[in-house]
Amino acid sequence: MTLTEKLRKNYAPGVPFEIGIPDTRLHDYLLGAASRYPQRVALDFMSKQTTYRQLEDQVRRAATVLAGAGVKPGDRVALVLPNCPQHIVAIFATSLLGAIIVEHNPLAPEEELRSEFERHGATVVVAWENSVEKLGFLGPTATVFGVNLADDIPRTSRVLLKLPLPSIRAKRDLLGAKTPGYVRPWAATVAKAQPRPGTGPAHPDDTALLIHTGGTTGVPKAVALTHRNICVNAVQDVAWVPPLHEGAEVFYAVLPFFHAYGFGISLMAAVRLGATIAVFPKFDPVQICLSQRRLPCTFFIGVPPIYERLLKSARELEISLESITYAISGAMALDPKLAAEWEAATGGYLVEGYGMSEASPTLLGSPLSPKRRPSTLGIPYPSTEVRIVDPEQTEVDVADGEVGELIVRGPQVFNGYWNDPEETATVLKDGWLHTGDLVKVVDGFIVMADRRKELIISGGFNIYPSQVEAAVRSMPGISDVAVVGMPGGTRGEDVVAALVLEAGASLTLADVRQWAEKSLAHYALPRQIVVLQELPKSQIGKVMRKRVREQLAELQSGITDVQAGLGERLSNLATQVSEMAEHASAAVSHTLRKDKEPASTPELPEENPAPDAAENPEESA
Repeated sequence: MTLTEKLRKNYAPGVPFEIGIPDTRLHDYLLGAASRYPQRVALDFMSKQTTYRQLEDQVRRAATVLAGAGVKPGDRVALVLPNCPQHIVAIFATSLLGAIIVEHNPLAPEEELRSEFERHGATVVVAWENSVEKLGFLGPTATVFGVNLADDIPRTSRVLLKLPLPSIRAKRDLLGAKTPGYVRPWAATVAKAQPRPGTGPAHPDDTALLIHTGGTTGVPKAVALTHRNICVNAVQDVAWVPPLHEGAEVFYAVLPFFHAYGFGISLMAAVRLGATIAVFPKFDPVQICLSQRRLPCTFFIGVPPIYERLLKSARELEISLESITYAISGAMALDPKLAAEWEAATGGYLVEGYGMSEASPTLLGSPLSPKRRPSTLGIPYPSTEVRIVDPEQTEVDVADGEVGELIVRGPQVFNGYWNDPEETATVLKDGWLHTGDLVKVVDGFIVMADRRKELIISGGFNIYPSQVEAAVRSMPGISDVAVVGMPGGTRGEDVVAALVLEAGASLTLADVRQWAEKSLAHYALPRQIVVLQELPKSQIGKVMRKRVREQLAELQSGITDVQAGLGERLSNLATQVSEMAEHASAAVSHTLRKDKEPASTPELPEENPAPDAAENPEESA
């Protein structure tokens, strides 16, 4: 029996081991939903609603606009947008033309955007007006459409935004900005265009989407996902939750569409199901709670910090979350206590999923049943095979219960990075995706040991940062923690814990070590602690250990510079003291000689003591 077969024993009732592989493109899901549920609300954005029929019409008009800008099958169309209806319109319009969607973080710095554009070469861009100024590097040959979020809000709200009040002006500035004359207004241009007929030229195995990632090796690159990759993962997502109803669910899209997690589940699985998508441009727990009162959510995806803040706001505002029957958490470990609090508040399930951009993104999940297991990666999705192998001999599977690298194979796994065969070869071998994650099986569930590239080796021992973090995080007074390895001389690396403390808390390294030694071997205890105001996190709230390591290295470098400067000053001071001592000694010797010599002996010229010694006799002593 294979490992995959063993793990499937924990499937929830009704979840199939295998699924049919769809022969579809992204826009086929939208066209299908519009055909089945034309009058159903597809999108809700700040209370303005769009039906599936209206959404299809906008997509077809937008496809005409993009084609008029010269977009052809296989071309890249760059989207630099927050979550908003026009983002969704641009996604499906690009797909309808057989072109490739390229997602970007609209809040990314200019240099990051420049690097990404150099990688894919798109010359047609649909961008949030507030992000346009960072795209000046594109040059005059690019076609840029500007999106103002105010175009997607209700008419009455747009009228209010015209009031000449400072508070209104501030809100207006958050939705859009003035742009150069070459930027074309996206919404107005789309509204004037004629709908493009047909179902598009793309093949299911054509590239549909480029998502930027550091991947398993940390090197920036673009994951190329096909229509089939994304569509099959949407089918797997829906199959994982059999009780979901076609044309009856409400998904809350809080995670950004420019992230594979948000794109794959909040958007594609929802459209596949004909669900209503409540679209949020950013995570605002108060606004989400107010939307919950108006349009109750049934299916929610997020990350642990989102669930924690949403629970807090719901309690403060006295808003019920009981409509949320199912919720998925990803990107980081889910605290069992938080899962229990969420399930108590909703009466539904909150379980973890595991995936990566290279897998469209989901590979594993905890069952939505009483068998669920918080703080585990879960079990393989339908039609997904898993192995746990020796990291140094990947053709060898490790023994049951041993730690090894997780490798996976399935129809949702990508074919490679965009124009980067070398990086592709490091992670794809004989169809198996090498995740770089070290895992083991515990009681029928896959459990994370750590990222292979983040493994700390100290004194010959393998130390898993996540295990140290779990031990330290439970300590009173600690709000958050990230553990990394830093150069440690003959030991190789030292375990360093970056801490965020609760208000008023104070602790020492000895305190942390004493607490952590209850659950950690001595060699895994932190050798240094550094207190930070906050930890660097990704756009979905995941702590970025690489950035933590860089921050600590900068701090260490700064301390070294200060120490070097202080050392130089002390050395100079020592030299001065030595010189003063020599002068003082010479002066004393001369005086003693004078006392012993006859009075008739001519006096030698008196040596003046050093000025510092004369003025500071204590320093020269």
